[in-house]
Amino acid sequence: MEPFVYPDAAHERRHGPIGYSQHESYRPWLRDDFTFRCVYCLARERWHKGHYGFQVDHLIPKAEAPTRALKYGNLVYACEACNKMKSDADGIPDPCAVAYRDCLKVHENGSIVALNAEGQMLVAVLRLDNAENTEFRRLTFEVISLARTRDPAIYAQLMGLPEDLPDLTRKRPPGGNSRPEGIEESWRARRARKELPEIC
Repeated sequence: MEPFVYPDAAHERRHGPIGYSQHESYRPWLRDDFTFRCVYCLARERWHKGHYGFQVDHLIPKAEAPTRALKYGNLVYACEACNKMKSDADGIPDPCAVAYRDCLKVHENGSIVALNAEGQMLVAVLRLDNAENTEFRRLTFEVISLARTRDPAIYAQLMGLPEDLPDLTRKRPPGGNSRPEGIEESWRARRARKELPEIC
């Protein structure tokens, strides 16, 4: 598996928590839903200091749609850098409506190419093609390639899930959960059933 391959289909949310008064309360659900990586640049918690380098992002900014600020369907999981770059930009393609693989392609030298107008917007707003992002991807490709050939255990760690998978069975969203069946498909539940893939 390559580290920077965007999904070939729009993301389908498996969770639907409702009613939290703080957007941070949705974080464990979003971590699980978006597989512990930034939806925009694909950086993983495993490549950072865990979830501390990641944030809850509002697809439609709070200033633009205050009534949707605490709606789960308007929230995604993003790294701190992408969230900062995006800021209050509006019109970012919804990853739950658009397959990002149709929008973006990453090469092993770290470069990224926009494949359509939506991809151009993602690159421009998030600065996915700046020197820092390009070098990060290039170096990550090299490290993971070396690990794959020389140390399979490290490769599995880099391309696997974090240890601190959230226990969503303990969560009680104030307004309920529109997709309660998703808890059984959470990564922690799958780990308990010994169904976790080694890499993902």
